[in-house]
Amino acid sequence: MRTLKAAIIGCGAIHLCHLEALRQTPDVELRAIVDIDTDKGLALAKTYACDFYHDYREMLRDVNVDVVHICTPHYLHKPMILAALAAGKQVFCEKPVAMTMADIAEIQAAEAAATGMLGVCYQNRLNPTSLALHQLLNENALGRVLSISAFLTWSRSAPYYANSAWRGRYATEGGSLLINQAIHTLDLMQWLGGGVTRLKGVVDCSRLADTIDTEDTAMATFDFNSGARGLFFASNNHTRDAPLQLEIHAEKGEFQLRDNILWRVSEGKRAMIANDATPYSHSKSYWGMGHLQAIQQFYTSLRHGEIPTFIGLREAAKSLQLVEAIYHSSQLRQWVTLTE
Repeated sequence: MRTLKAAIIGCGAIHLCHLEALRQTPDVELRAIVDIDTDKGLALAKTYACDFYHDYREMLRDVNVDVVHICTPHYLHKPMILAALAAGKQVFCEKPVAMTMADIAEIQAAEAAATGMLGVCYQNRLNPTSLALHQLLNENALGRVLSISAFLTWSRSAPYYANSAWRGRYATEGGSLLINQAIHTLDLMQWLGGGVTRLKGVVDCSRLADTIDTEDTAMATFDFNSGARGLFFASNNHTRDAPLQLEIHAEKGEFQLRDNILWRVSEGKRAMIANDATPYSHSKSYWGMGHLQAIQQFYTSLRHGEIPTFIGLREAAKSLQLVEAIYHSSQLRQWVTLTE
């Protein structure tokens, strides 16, 4: 079997998850890394025994690169995806795949004309608790779902934004809390709930108002396709990155995600269903443990998948649509209807 050769664009913290996954995937080799910091890039290339490029466009001319991993700031995702697809590469991108739904339409047209495929990293769907919960809901284990609520409280301080000038700006991050930290929670909610028909949301900035021009707090109420309701709250003003609290209330009981453990509560009994074990070494606990599985799914589909098993553009667009709708609803102070 031919070895697939990969390049990673962007050598921030998240690239380590991709590097680790590549090392654990058979018949895959790191060919190159790309970063605008030449000193850092050259040092890492020496450590990784691969090539270094300062300009990603030069790397795309390397005929030996098969797959491109995009681990850059949000505003660079769309132009890098478009350029990589035009160069005939396979592309795997960190979330969000783009900053607006208008960007999604442009990427969709480019992918349709390209020979390569585009995968997007929503690794939290692959957590053991997420997979178990999704299966139980598909099996109608506790009857009809009545509501899904999610509570996410993390910590992002002024230095976090000062150290990365692109963060906290609509022009370069596309927002803040919603599009960066909470987008995984929104993705899980819509995935578990079978899609959202309408929502009403509010965004605000309180403690970080002097630091960013985006939001640090958000809340929303959803209506799901199934008729269930959704309740969502998130903030970056906590003093730690607390685990996601997720609750699904159904006719015959509840599923509760607390401290990375999934519980089933019914008939007066509480039973543990699944536990998210400690992720591998280069992952932060709140990133989940699914990077390895997400990346390996993508490579498996490249080699064997007539029906792709990875998260592609269509699925990735669903959470971005929720983000955009919450921003829009907050401006209008009205319910917003979502369309396919």
